[in-house]
Amino acid sequence: MITNPLFYAAAIPAVTLMGLAKGGFSGLGLLSLPLMALVVSPVQAAAITLPILIVQDVVSVWAYRYTWDKRNVALLVAGAVSGILTGYLLAAQVSDAAIKLAVGVISVAFAIRRMMLERSATPPEAAPADTPRGLFWGWVTGFTSMIAHAGGPPFQIYVMPQKLPRDVFVGTGAVLFALINWIKVPPYMALGQFTTENLTTAAALFPVAIASTWAGVLLVRRVSGQGFYTAVYILLVLVGAKLIYDGAGVLI
Repeated sequence: MITNPLFYAAAIPAVTLMGLAKGGFSGLGLLSLPLMALVVSPVQAAAITLPILIVQDVVSVWAYRYTWDKRNVALLVAGAVSGILTGYLLAAQVSDAAIKLAVGVISVAFAIRRMMLERSATPPEAAPADTPRGLFWGWVTGFTSMIAHAGGPPFQIYVMPQKLPRDVFVGTGAVLFALINWIKVPPYMALGQFTTENLTTAAALFPVAIASTWAGVLLVRRVSGQGFYTAVYILLVLVGAKLIYDGAGVLI
């Protein structure tokens, strides 16, 4: 197990942000890996993070077990499986910086456009789930999750125009990413990252992971439906900006 105090000084805030994100404040978790990568390699940070995410998934799925959209999850998972496989096969050829930059630009443009539309005199009607878009954005979600750990924004781009109730939106994301995280386990095993050190370090952080996820669930349920969507749009802009910054910083 990692015993360096500097690691835990970064890891505990990182896991807390992941828990709040799992509880419903989508986007905050994107800051976790960069925090942990300050003290360990990005690959090791990702390997430590995955078991923690799986434990947090148990809490979030349990909390939203009655409020998730089965059709959306089925379509997105079907696309995500092929996206994860594509990401695994192309990991050595595809730049995660380029992926982050592209996802960031799309996320910021989408969020700003949606906020403008929602505040117009005639806000757009809810867009129903449909198979072609669901499979496409599912593929993007799986691919970006595997390559750049940035699966949240593509999921939001597909689901948010449907204007689902707050708890259904959060629950759908909770179930989807719980399944995606388990699908990502074999590729991480193939990369040889589930070492004893990484697994025991992840286990030491489980109490923080569980407590922060419950905190996220409780806090989200105190926010009104409209207020929640406004907050998610703002977070999506901030997350997109962070992805643009990370991607452009490497490519330029």
